[in-house]
Amino acid sequence: MNSVASHFFDRRQFLGGTATALSSIALASLLQSDQLLGAGPVIHAAKPFAPRPSHFPAKAKNVVVIFCAGAVSQLESWDYKPELIKFDGKPLEGGPAVTFQGPAGELARPQYEFKQRGQTGKWVSEMIPYLAELTDDIAFVQSLTSKSNTHGPAENFLSTGNVLDGFPSLGSWLTYALGSENQDLPAYVSIPDPRGVPQAGSNNWGCGFLPADFQGTPFSVKDPVRHLTPPSTIKADSDKAARALLQRMNQRHLEQNPGDDKLAARIASYELAARMQLSVPAISDLTTEPEHILKLYGADDTSNPVKAGFAKNCILARRLLEKGVRFVQLFNGAYASGGELNWDGHSKLREQYDKHAAVLDQPAAGLIRDLKQRGLLKDTLVVWCTEFGRMPMFQKGAKGRDHNPDGFTCWLTGAGVKPGVSYGRTDDLGRKAVENVLSLYDFNATILHLLGLDHEQLTFEHNGFQRRLTNVEGKVIRDVLV
Repeated sequence: MNSVASHFFDRRQFLGGTATALSSIALASLLQSDQLLGAGPVIHAAKPFAPRPSHFPAKAKNVVVIFCAGAVSQLESWDYKPELIKFDGKPLEGGPAVTFQGPAGELARPQYEFKQRGQTGKWVSEMIPYLAELTDDIAFVQSLTSKSNTHGPAENFLSTGNVLDGFPSLGSWLTYALGSENQDLPAYVSIPDPRGVPQAGSNNWGCGFLPADFQGTPFSVKDPVRHLTPPSTIKADSDKAARALLQRMNQRHLEQNPGDDKLAARIASYELAARMQLSVPAISDLTTEPEHILKLYGADDTSNPVKAGFAKNCILARRLLEKGVRFVQLFNGAYASGGELNWDGHSKLREQYDKHAAVLDQPAAGLIRDLKQRGLLKDTLVVWCTEFGRMPMFQKGAKGRDHNPDGFTCWLTGAGVKPGVSYGRTDDLGRKAVENVLSLYDFNATILHLLGLDHEQLTFEHNGFQRRLTNVEGKVIRDVLV
């Protein structure tokens, strides 16, 4: 055996190397289990929502996401295409014969007039006059693409970075990384639309494989947190005494079993629930809001109860942000319903969008104006988003547009956002992103960046993989940041 071969097959070196390798693997496993390896935050089971430092100085402290379920048409809202007016009623040369839901019809002009707005002269639809007035404060991202043209998977992709179920939502990643400034309210609140929950349901606020502490808590003005109030047969003094006794017993048991993280986490969740008995009813009680605020949001609109309900949810969102809740998810639109309950305008787009825009426009604009006048917008990031866009042609035999994941618009305003800019572009008919083409990975990476988080460092080991919100992709859209 030559000298090189004897070096590799030396028994003593082989055994020594094996022992070292196994020790390294064991050490890495222990460090990872304690979240001391890599960029994962250190979570104390007894205080899972304690504030934690970001990777670098953050521009925003908290986030409110206005999620328009059903896929709002960019061609009727933010992406003006005068060429569609020119070619209205003509076939799209070289276009698809069949789209997602059936045969394609002819090109169709925008169903609303567009006007130039503000100092920037940005063309925005008359469908949303209140939001249009805020154009100079908004950074539009107009070349987004999605990985799915089906509502449920596309909602998953927008909210979790994956078309499949079982992955953590954006709000869960943020609260896992940063905790919360308020220990009496959930760190992450999801507010469903008065008409119902979106197509992907709780996937939009689920924690996936992250610890259960970091899932969103769904409630609204209409539907408060369930089982929060003790039964009427239990007197307040008795309930308070019972909770005090339970707290002493839990603490004694924890002292007898130090290091039991599961027990500590369970106690922490019970204690938060007890604090929520006082904090949630108080923050959900809008009777303390002055009349001019109700009017600003449109919450006093007795002619449109859905709009008034959404407006009250917007006020609730502002109150949660005021109290330091880290992430608020505000849904506009519910589940698939032929476009009756959300923005899925396949057959009678103009008729349905008239109704949906009336619900969205004044309340959402009121929220942004209210945050600004209270000085909250300098620390709050506002995100407007939808799961994909719409085709430039109508569906054959209908007055609506089919699904289009190849080019659509979302936008940002508030903390750290460059005002009055439009980034990216779709083609002249609005069918496909052609300039500065972006993925929703990029959009989510930008949101994390504004919260002081590096999307490549924010990871969690699951089934042997270091998972992250942006998978192995994503880049920060720096042109929309100050």
